This record gives sequence, structure tokens and C-alpha cells, in this order.
Amino acid sequence: MNSLSIEIRPVTPPDVPAISALAREIWQATYPGIITQEQIDFMLEQRYGHERLYDDLEDVHKWLDQAFYNGRRVGFAFSEIYKGEFKLDKLYIHPDVQRQGVGGQLIEHVAARAKKNGYPCVVLAVNKRNDKAIGSYKKYGFTVRESIVDDIGHGFVMDDFVMEKKL
Repeated sequence: MNSLSIEIRPVTPPDVPAISALAREIWQATYPGIITQEQIDFMLEQRYGHERLYDDLEDVHKWLDQAFYNGRRVGFAFSEIYKGEFKLDKLYIHPDVQRQGVGGQLIEHVAARAKKNGYPCVVLAVNKRNDKAIGSYKKYGFTVRESIVDDIGHGFVMDDFVMEKKL
């Protein structure tokens, strides 16, 4: 593993359009073959539409972080307090820098925040068919806690594993 030297900064309102565009680029490289294009489009709008991201920035129980390598935005992580747990809700790394430690650095950043806030673990949900992500999460200390199917509306479901990393 090459482990790039990255800078992690909070997402601010002027960053929202770039985060939304990066999410679309990463999702289009990741999810075809795992979920339908219709579900990709629905989930991108639901989770990465500008208004949703602006609202997330205003929530004191949510943290939006972005990773830069040589001045280029290469990934982001969103974490939150959700149902009494510290959740890594989104972690996305540009395909051309995956498997080089960027995700691991963002996971460490989020885990440190969770620990500082008194949480014993970080949880996340990952699509059961996203083998690359599952492998990466296991490499960084996550284990599968349970299997869930969550109806997200419009006839779509998220068929996920809930994973956790003890701190």
C-alpha cells in the first residue's frame, strides 16, 4: 500500500457543488452492476443534492470531511450520531486513488472524533454486493454485525451489512 499524504478539511458551503459532483463521479464508477442506474440516480439526488448537503452542514450532529491530495479533492467522509451510535454514513474515494490509504486516513479521522465524543465504536452500512468496500472495511478493523434490508422509497431498497469497528 502506498499511503498518500493527504489533508483532511471540513466541507464548507462553497464546497457543496464539488462534493456533489465527486459523489456522482465515484458512484458512476462503483455502483453499476450492483444497483440499477435508476436507483443510483435516486440515491444521488436524495443524499447528494445541494440542498440536502447544505442542510447536513447545519446539523451539529453531522460532520462532513473531505480529503485532498496535492490540492485535488479525492474523497470525503460523512459521519453522524445516529440512533445513539457514531455512524460513518458515507465514505467515498476517487477510483484512481483507491487502495492507497486515503480511506484509511479518513476512517482514522472519523474514529478519533467518535472516541473523543465517548463512543465505543463506529458503525456503517455497506451494500452486500460491494466486495471491494467490504474488504477495505475489514482491513481497517470493521466486522459484520448484522444484515439489513432497508426500504428507501420509490421501490428501492438498500441490501446492506451493518459493520462496526470497536475503538
